[in-house]
This record gives sequence, structure tokens and C-alpha cells, in this order.
Amino acid sequence: MGLTTETLKAAFHRLEDGIGAYFDELNGADGKLGDGDLGITLTRASRGIHEVVDELPEDVGQAFLKSAQAVTKAASSSFGTLMATGLMAAAKATRGRTEVPWAEVSGLLDQVLAAMKARGKTDVGMKTVLDPLAACAVATRGLDDPAALMEAADRAITETMDAFRDKPAQVGRARIFGEKSQGLDDPGMLAFRRIVDVLKA
Repeated sequence: MGLTTETLKAAFHRLEDGIGAYFDELNGADGKLGDGDLGITLTRASRGIHEVVDELPEDVGQAFLKSAQAVTKAASSSFGTLMATGLMAAAKATRGRTEVPWAEVSGLLDQVLAAMKARGKTDVGMKTVLDPLAACAVATRGLDDPAALMEAADRAITETMDAFRDKPAQVGRARIFGEKSQGLDDPGMLAFRRIVDVLKA
């Protein structure tokens, strides 16, 4: 079996149950380079989805769409907007299907990445959430087992964050800090890291 609405429901339940453990960490990391509300954003987004999760339709695309709408309503910050944009791209790519083969996940991530690049007016290589996302798309290419996909994504995120940690931020409010951002994890990257941590638990 591949990616279904039941898979999404289980993932969203794990997100709502687990992301709160990183609330202070995410707010703290964001406070060094941004508004300090990233933990709040992810908590609101996960709670927003939780409100509709039991009503998600069997059509995977429609399930992604309803989730995107919930995030847009609950978390209107920049990261919330990017999160909703990614979910919208996934909705468009899977519309009309009740199951998506795991082998298509990499291509799905490519489409999510393209949409987020366009929405954020930025690109890979600028020390943002796009970098680990792009790395995951590459690392999961050709894989059709969910456990292998998660393992590859987990490794790709770790390697990407290690590679970018000592580079200066180039996008958003974080770029204002210039050299002071070197040695710090980008908050968006860290948020992506923690989302995957929750989902793999």
C-alpha cells in the first residue's frame, strides 16, 4: 500500500501530539534570527489540521487541500504560508487519487519544492527550509519503502543542516544578522528537522 488519506491522518495525529515538545526550542531558535514565534506557528498549524483531520476525504489530493486550508486559517506567518503552499502543491499533484505509490514521493517533493521556491521568491543554497527539502527529494529518489524513505530523508536533513550551519543566512529577517547567523541553525531548517523527528517516532 502507498500513501493514502489514512496515512496522512496518522501522520497529522503524530504531528499534533509531538510537535509541542519542541515549542520552546523552535521559538528560541527563531528568536535569535527572526520573530521568535516559530514554535507558536507550528503548534497552531498542527492544531488547525487536527480540527479537520477526521473529516479528510479519501481523495488524497482533497485531503491535502483541506489540510492546506486549515493551516492557512490557523497559522498565517511566513512559515505557515510556506507550509500551506507545500500542502497545496501536494494536493494538486495527487488530486483524484486514493493511493499514491511510495516511489512517487520524491517527485512529489520536487513539486512541493518548486511551489515553495516560487512563493518564497528564493532558491536552494540560501540556508532555508528549501535546502533540506531539496536534499530529501534527491535522497528518496527511486525508493518505494516507507521506512527506507524516512531513513533517507532523516539522513539527508542531518547532512544538509551540518553543511549549512556555519554559513550566513541570506534570506528574510535572518539575513540582517549576517555573520552572527553563522554557527546557528536556520529556524526553518530546524522546524523541518523536528517535523520529521515527530513523524518518524
